[in-house]
Amino acid sequence: MPAFSILILLLLLFSNPTEKQAPKASQPNILFLIADDWSFPHAGVYGDQVVLTPTFDRLAAEGALFTNAYTASPSCSPSRASVLLGRYPHQNEAGGNLWSEFPAQYPTYVSLLEEDGYFTGSSRKGWGPGDFKVSGMENNPSGKTYEDFKSFLAERPKDQPFTFWFGSTDPHREYVPNTGIQTGMQLEDVIVPGFFPDNDCVRNDILDYYFEIERFDRECGQLIKMLQEAGELDNTIIVMTSDNGMPFPRAKANLYDYGTRMPLVIRWPDKIKAGTVIDDFVNFIDFAPSFVEAAGLEAETMSGQSLWPLFAGEKQDRDQVYLERERHANVRKGDLSYPMRAVRDHKYLYIKNMMPERNPAGDPTVHQSVGQYGDVDNSITKFLIMAMEGKSKSGSPDYFKLAFDKRPEEELYDVVADPYQLNNLADDESLATVKENMRKKLQNWMEETGDLRAKDPRSLYWDEVRYTPDYQMKDFNLSQGIEEYRIKPPFGKYAKEGIPCIQGN
Repeated sequence: MPAFSILILLLLLFSNPTEKQAPKASQPNILFLIADDWSFPHAGVYGDQVVLTPTFDRLAAEGALFTNAYTASPSCSPSRASVLLGRYPHQNEAGGNLWSEFPAQYPTYVSLLEEDGYFTGSSRKGWGPGDFKVSGMENNPSGKTYEDFKSFLAERPKDQPFTFWFGSTDPHREYVPNTGIQTGMQLEDVIVPGFFPDNDCVRNDILDYYFEIERFDRECGQLIKMLQEAGELDNTIIVMTSDNGMPFPRAKANLYDYGTRMPLVIRWPDKIKAGTVIDDFVNFIDFAPSFVEAAGLEAETMSGQSLWPLFAGEKQDRDQVYLERERHANVRKGDLSYPMRAVRDHKYLYIKNMMPERNPAGDPTVHQSVGQYGDVDNSITKFLIMAMEGKSKSGSPDYFKLAFDKRPEEELYDVVADPYQLNNLADDESLATVKENMRKKLQNWMEETGDLRAKDPRSLYWDEVRYTPDYQMKDFNLSQGIEEYRIKPPFGKYAKEGIPCIQGN
């Protein structure tokens, strides 16, 4: 039995929540809890032995745990737009880019529920970053902004159903170095993904990422406690997930699993049996139609499938998932996108790079934002990999090429044998039929969903739409960034001065 299944059973045995019961309303509340840059499988219930996620694990025990949940795009704004609109990013026009304009001509699940009498609100990071006011919207598409969930509940009219979006900024960078190790996490316990060099500074960076996941989990627990005290726990659909993958090289802003595969739990006792595990593929475009259906409404403009038939044992077309990205940060001369489309099933991941002559991680010198290779958030992990350019070792992956080099037009990975997607099999003649079948599936999906790139793979549409921020950042000093970084454990002889990184290690 998988480790996460055993953990769910144990949690069920010891879970005995007490709540003040209230009459069950005809329409459920919705509490949507979304992290910022958190990848699967970094939660205790998935078997991670370092990061502590008791809230996520509890919801898995009392509801459903998803093992194949995927963001529609590994980038904040387009991912969040797809959650709200129930539409693929390429269907959301300018909303398919980061730092975009919100396509207000399409209804969100929030607007549909509000029109039907729901009390709606959000706190912290809703849809964004981007501009929704230019579209004529007064409030963020995720709902009117409140200081916190407590304030929202205090204003909610008695017995009125509600939907609330809690958008944390954890574990988005920048991190305060050493927050993870100083809580007692151990460097030696970290499992380093195969596309990173395995050294202590990378491990320390991952611990800081874990620290922020734990903070998100604690805050979600506080919201659920408020819900429980209000007597609304069992009449609320609770969703806990992330918008896209971890802010590290070859993760966020990429269509590999660490960019697109998301932690996801949903709790709703009315529809979901405690301890359910769902291995079918789900896409974030499925949230909005699920919420609308739960409220007894219809959503004509949405492309996603409702999730509720899954829990009733009905068969759906969930044997694969389709993924995409356009312009992330503005990091290529000429404001250029890096267009990608992909299909992922239980055995293979096929990726089509529409313009392989462009730099997937951004230009090697700054264009407008972030710095060198600006589609990758700045970090000690990024800096160390950049310093490895031209220094690959025999028998080890070329970490620099994996993160920053140009890519071929087609990529094919055996995700079972190669979970980190290191070995491109697109030129393997024994898999020619597999590649052709996946290529056809991807093309058919693009045509059926009205993707501009189905007919014109090199469309300039997403290059030319507005990029809303106006700022300029300089190239960073790579050597200085590495030299100044220190691991500072809480105890021992290195506690004060810290342990330096060794360039190229």
